[in-house]
Amino acid sequence: MNLTASRGPDGRVFRRERSSSRRDTRPPRPLLKPLDDSSKRQFNRSKSRCRGPFLVFLLSLALPAHAEWVRRVTDGIMGTRITVELWSEDKTKADQAIDAVLDEMRHIDESMSTYKPTSEVSLVNANAAAGPMHITKELFDLLTTAKEYSVLTDGAFDITYASVGYMYDFRKHIRPDEAHIDEALPAVNYRHLLLDPKKQTVQFSQKGVRIDLGGIAKGYSVDRGIDVLKARGFTRAYVSAGGDSRIIGDRFGKPWMVGIRDPRKPPGEVITRVPLVDAAISTSGDYERFFEENGVRYHHIIDPRTGHSASKVRSATIIGPYAIRTDGLSKTAFVLGPEEAMKIYNRIDDIDAIIVELDGTVIYSKGLEQAH
Repeated sequence: MNLTASRGPDGRVFRRERSSSRRDTRPPRPLLKPLDDSSKRQFNRSKSRCRGPFLVFLLSLALPAHAEWVRRVTDGIMGTRITVELWSEDKTKADQAIDAVLDEMRHIDESMSTYKPTSEVSLVNANAAAGPMHITKELFDLLTTAKEYSVLTDGAFDITYASVGYMYDFRKHIRPDEAHIDEALPAVNYRHLLLDPKKQTVQFSQKGVRIDLGGIAKGYSVDRGIDVLKARGFTRAYVSAGGDSRIIGDRFGKPWMVGIRDPRKPPGEVITRVPLVDAAISTSGDYERFFEENGVRYHHIIDPRTGHSASKVRSATIIGPYAIRTDGLSKTAFVLGPEEAMKIYNRIDDIDAIIVELDGTVIYSKGLEQAH
């Protein structure tokens, strides 16, 4: 996804006033002899000549430090690339804010990653089948949201896909055979995830169930990053984690222009550009993590009904108010296909969608059809 933004103005002009309580320690000024008419005319001509340069000098003292876009790109958190960009009149405060965003994302990674055996999600996978397990409010709320998206998408989004998905290793080109998929598939069902809001506990209804928040955690981390920036007073910013991004503010009277990548063409080539202000956008594609074997593309979006890679579209882009929402809904089209997925997207008032079908055809949700 390509993002372009123009530079904003240098900043506002502030007036500085001397405090009236400051003690003047200078010696008293001597009394001056009144000027005669000739001296007054000479003084006024001299004052007129120096007024312009003097005012310019005063204004230059009053201007704040040059405001600018501060941008940082970081790799390795949650196994993806993190980008934070914001408009600030103080680079030190901007850098501190970006540090805080990255710290929040590291915390989420430590808590949610299934690649870390000490993470809270890994502990749930190891113990929740044995009985109710008390978890943090943060994780409980995320699991609740995940189940809501499962209901909303008729089960196309399902974090228990990991009961099969954990057997794939796309970097090493490893995939499970049919026998292993058939054995594990009964554990894939979001209804196996039992949540008790009063006790704040989670339990798996049977053995073999695993969860993975990879389809929602990055969007959640982007939203948390935006929350961090808002709390520090920033009003124009962009935060992304892999294919999930969120924008606050505009670019000084103009929208941010976001390019949607063509998944079968080199990076930089886009299908369309979308103007955005105060919005989130997520793109999922079969080109992100995959390998090919005997002409078949195996990628990381798993169909919870079959245990195989879901391959009914090339990519799906969702635009909405929050990144956790756009992230969670962007996988639906891969499982249900473009027509059924678009029916779901068109029922949801606060989102729009752009789907690239297998033959390269681009289709839009009803909110975007007129614009294209």
